[in-house]
Amino acid sequence: MIELYDMISELRRQLIAAAADGNGQAVRFELGPVEVEATVAVTREAGAGAKVRLWVVDLDSNGTYTQAQTQRVKLTLLPKTVPAGGGPARPTMLAGREVDGER
Repeated sequence: MIELYDMISELRRQLIAAAADGNGQAVRFELGPVEVEATVAVTREAGAGAKVRLWVVDLDSNGTYTQAQTQRVKLTLLPKTVPAGGGPARPTMLAGREVDGER
């Protein structure tokens, strides 16, 4: 199992790589809402620094997984680009360079 945080971080990394790969291409895509659905297991640690963690359940090759209490979650992520140096997020992310007359 991997943590939900790690799954979202990897998704972000791949979206950035795909957008960068679109630079200079004749066809560009606007990035809209990203929907992710996963089966997660919830674990809770006891003690002073108690934490609750969400783990994405990874099915093995025969389609089974270790028995655990699981929930299905659906996330809708709205990607925004942030200008270098911070500042307010831009409303959309485009793959590739701007073309004259676009928007």
